Amino acid sequence: METFSGNNLTEAQNELYGWIKNYMKKFQHSPSIRQMMQAMGLKSPAPIQSRLRHLQEKGYISWQEGKARTMQIVDEISDVVPIMGSVAAGGLIETFADVQENLDLSDVLKKKDIFALTVNGDSMIDACIANGDMVLMEPVKDSYSLKNGTIVSAMVPGSGTTLKYFFRKKNYIVLEAANPNYEPLNLSFDEVSIQGKLLAVWRKL
Repeated sequence: METFSGNNLTEAQNELYGWIKNYMKKFQHSPSIRQMMQAMGLKSPAPIQSRLRHLQEKGYISWQEGKARTMQIVDEISDVVPIMGSVAAGGLIETFADVQENLDLSDVLKKKDIFALTVNGDSMIDACIANGDMVLMEPVKDSYSLKNGTIVSAMVPGSGTTLKYFFRKKNYIVLEAANPNYEPLNLSFDEVSIQGKLLAVWRKL
């Protein structure tokens, strides 16, 4: 079994982590809780679930508790996605034959302190951001560096956080929706705090 030294795992966590890595290398999918119980000589799933939670908290695995086969080893998760060609949104085109290049996500994932927000509402629907989407945001330290037309998350006292287009005018800020049913918000500089700017939109289908 593969073992690891110099990490921040307990002996039990280290044993399970090494076993999981070997299993996934051999079978190309994650093991079940029952398989992990048998491998560790345990009769209850509770110790396995506890060890898995600690492995996730310490950044060794990605795992959705209660969902089978969702485990991934963090240092083996790829940050590139193959671009398989084009897909028609109008007429038909020839399908892909060979992978030509990769979509590199590393620049997005390696940005410091990025955070995610769940979108509630349809005010940005014309920017292809729908209710229930997840948006990845990059923190904004200096709002004066923002370009007009940037999509931002902004904290408006008394109104909460909103996702809007940002425009700076002479003496005020405009937060504009991507939906004609919503009026622009005209605010003074001290009325709004820009939290982040949009990096990517994630939609689960």
